[in-house]
Parts: sequence; structure tokens; C-alpha cells
Amino acid sequence: MVSHFPKKSAQPNNPLRPFASNESRIPVLIHFFMMSTRALPSWSSLLCLLVMVCAFAGAQDRQQGDRLPPGSQSQKDDSTFRVNVRLVNVFTTVTDSRGAPVADLTRDDFQLLEDGVPQTIKVFEKESAIPLSIALAIDTSPSTMRDFKLEVASARRFVRSILRKEDHLSVFEVTENIDQITRFTSDMRTIERGIDSLRTGPGTSIYDAIFLCSDALLDREGRKVLVLITDGGDTTSKTDYNNALRRAQQAEAIVYSIIVVPVEADAGRNLGGEHALIQISKDTGGKYYYAEGEQQLDDAFRKISDELRTQYLLGFYPSRKVSDSPFRRIQVELMKKDAQGRPYQVRHRAGYYTAPAK
Repeated sequence: MVSHFPKKSAQPNNPLRPFASNESRIPVLIHFFMMSTRALPSWSSLLCLLVMVCAFAGAQDRQQGDRLPPGSQSQKDDSTFRVNVRLVNVFTTVTDSRGAPVADLTRDDFQLLEDGVPQTIKVFEKESAIPLSIALAIDTSPSTMRDFKLEVASARRFVRSILRKEDHLSVFEVTENIDQITRFTSDMRTIERGIDSLRTGPGTSIYDAIFLCSDALLDREGRKVLVLITDGGDTTSKTDYNNALRRAQQAEAIVYSIIVVPVEADAGRNLGGEHALIQISKDTGGKYYYAEGEQQLDDAFRKISDELRTQYLLGFYPSRKVSDSPFRRIQVELMKKDAQGRPYQVRHRAGYYTAPAK
């Protein structure tokens, strides 16, 4: 088993206090100047010294630009965010009125907007050939024990149906702690051994799982997917909903939530947790499913597999280089309708952060 994720701590790059290195040089240089100008006339020395002090004062003003008082023009300019000109990928799922994937669309059928501004689609691909990186996170807390064996069996069938040699999957165990049981691999035996080694534990840290699984997906190439099987009740997370969603969006992870509800009207259900998972799934372009038994678990996994084989990739370079917000919203509109004139359903991530994840 791979150990718990280590806690990351930020170490300062510069041990000196801000601006200390420049401030300490001024008196030393003035002293050096005075020693080297004793042979010059006094008025010349004073004039040169005045020029040097003014130059250093100007340099200090430039160094201390972030110390300007509130409301100054320079501070106002800091509220705009400059965007690196990089390709923005938008993985898009299109389904018909029955929920079946639609796989015969062309570039001209789509219109893509960023904060309401139309964008030029530079990349258009059908997704069946693009490799997948899947984080499969399974809640093994005591509240899921009733259907645990069914979840494990269904997860094994999902892995066999979805994984190709170019795809990679990692198994995560979700309790109070989040354990990465297997690293990302395409080896079926390794993955199945990982699934079979899952053990129960106290607590459920759903937000921690979304954050840490997204973190593991962050630097991977291709499509990145998080499949989470849980009853929706978070009891022990150290992070919160907003941080979990932000990390998933930064990683461009598509979150699919399979919410296991053994009894539909169970008074112990965590409706708040379920709604949070539903919203995270929507905001990342994924989907949520309710499952009350083995058949519904298999159906949910099958639908996820079908969607991942029929997605579209829309890529664009942002037309605006500056923004008033670090988060830009994306909207994908579809011109085409089905044979009966009914609109298709389009799902994609809600937007993206302009600054790279740290």
C-alpha cells in the first residue's frame, strides 16, 4: 500500500526579510563614495552624493511598490489578472433526451464562449482515442458496509470494461485518511489486487478525497477522471467543499459521483453531502448517479464508460489577455437538435482558473 499523502509545506525561497538586501547597501555605498572622493572639491562631492541618493531613493520606490496605500492607482491595477496565452481544453459530453451519448457531431455544431465572449475553436477532436487517467476512490467507512462487497465486484467489472493499454488507473481508499492503494497503472492484476485489499476504517473524508485525488491527477496528460463511490456523508475531512472543488477544477478533473443509498428514505442519509457531490460533479462536467444495489451500480459504471468513449475535446486560446477575476466561466452551446427538433443536453466544466495551480 502506498502511504498517506505527505503534507506539503511551503518553504520561503529568500531567507531575508523583504527589501532588506537593497536597504542595507545604501549606507555602505555612501561610505565607499565618501572615501573615494576626498580628493575632489567639496561642491563636486556633494553634487555627486546627491545624485546617488536620489537614484537609490527611486530604486527603493520601485522595490516598495506593493507597500502603496489602499486606493492608489498601482494597487487598483493589481486587481486585474493577466492570462498566460495557453490552450484551454474543454471536454464536452453531449446526450440526447434519453441520456444516450451523441457521437456524430462536428466542429460547426458547437459554439464556445468565455464569460459571454465567443471564442474560436482551434482544436476539435472526438475523445475515444485520447488516453484516460482515472482515480477510482472507494468509500470503505462502516456506513457503506452493507453494500461493500457489491461495490468492489462492480468496480472490478468497470475496470475491465474501461481500461485500455494506453489508459492508467489508481485505486484510493477513503476513510478518515485517504490512501493511494495503487499508483497509476494499466496492469490489470495490480489494480485488482488493490481493489481486493481495501479495508474498512473509521470516518469518511470525502472532500479530502476529492482534493487529494485531483492533486494526484494534476500533472497527468490526457483526460483526467475521478470516479467516487460513497454514501455522501463527510465526517472527518480537513479541507472543505470550496477547496475540493477548486482543486478538481485546477486539475481539469471530471468528477463522477456514485452515491450508494441502500434505503431511499433512510433517516440517516446525509442530504447535504449528497447535494455537495452533485454540484461538484456538475461544475467539473461530470455526473452523479444514485445506486441502491448491484444492478444500479453496474448501470452507473456502464454509463460512465459509454460517456468517456464519446466525449468531444474543444480547445481555444483566450481572446482576452486580462480579466477582473482569476476564474473564467465557460459556456458551450449546440446549434444542432435531434430528428424531432429536441435540444441535446451538453455538459462541460463550469470554467477554469487563469493562474496555474501551486
